[in-house]
Amino acid sequence: MHLGPITKAELPLTIDPAQNTYPYEGDSAPKRRRRKAKPAAGESPAQPAAAEAASTAAGEAVSPDAAPPPADAPSSNSGGTPPPPDDGAGQGPEPAAQDREKRMPFLDHLEELRWRIIWSVLAVIAAAVGCYFFIDEIIAILVHPAPKDIKLIFLSPTEAFMTYIKVAAYAGLVVSLPFVAWQFWRFVMPGLYEKERRAVGPIVVFTVLCFLVGALFAYFLIIPFGLKFLLSYQTDFLVANITIGKYLGFVVTLLLVFGLVFELPVLAYFLSLIGVLTPQFLRSKRRYGILILFIVAAVLTPPDAFSQMMLAIPLLILYEISILVSAAVQRKRKRREAEREREWAG
Repeated sequence: MHLGPITKAELPLTIDPAQNTYPYEGDSAPKRRRRKAKPAAGESPAQPAAAEAASTAAGEAVSPDAAPPPADAPSSNSGGTPPPPDDGAGQGPEPAAQDREKRMPFLDHLEELRWRIIWSVLAVIAAAVGCYFFIDEIIAILVHPAPKDIKLIFLSPTEAFMTYIKVAAYAGLVVSLPFVAWQFWRFVMPGLYEKERRAVGPIVVFTVLCFLVGALFAYFLIIPFGLKFLLSYQTDFLVANITIGKYLGFVVTLLLVFGLVFELPVLAYFLSLIGVLTPQFLRSKRRYGILILFIVAAVLTPPDAFSQMMLAIPLLILYEISILVSAAVQRKRKRREAEREREWAG
């Protein structure tokens, strides 16, 4: 049994609240939470003084002959480094912006999503209002793929006006697509690494380009051949009287659907980025993917084999591109994990 005076080495390990130094406890989630729960530097001028007084009293109780350390002497754990500057609110140093984003609560994420949706809707409305001033030119562009002898009619007094409103809204959606895509990726950005954040701009441009390529593909190939096939059923006693609402609904639907279908590589990149999709899964399920793509092509195109093949072939190419995109994302993730392991090991 030790009856002599307790030396400094035998004193229990304490925390220096003035210097905010803690013994290393590991890097598990519960231990990180415990470290965050401990008082930070500059938290309150009364707490460090009280802790120092308690520590001094404990030292005097253990060893009455031991002299207290000078008040202005630097802590042995801190190495003479002054405490980090206070942020003015009594909460210690201000965390980095990326750390604040990672610690954003779930309700704050919902609030952020709500504002992104509001700004996107406002952008679509503003673009739709602007497009309405050019509605005649837009209608002329949409009617261009139809046969020259076609005559569009409307069967109710409000049908033409409501059709113009719908076309202006769809045109506003297409015009505001870059802004809407930017708002979506701005919402996703807090969960990305710094290198991935720098790629958001090119991703937005690629998203818009894929949509435009799909819409132009439908405009110049699918719609003309589809209308030619469907209108070939006219006879001497069967005449096509197409309303403007039905025709423009048919054309606009094909344009939007093909534009969205051509976003397949962008969707594969996003799902691979969050770990839902892998290239191994796409390669192993290729036969089922080809079957699904042909079914989608049959549903979205007019009922003729040529139009179905014109959509199925680009979809197969996009599927292979999606595999390459997913593999590139997986390689970057593995490289980043290997670099992190080397840093930890070093």
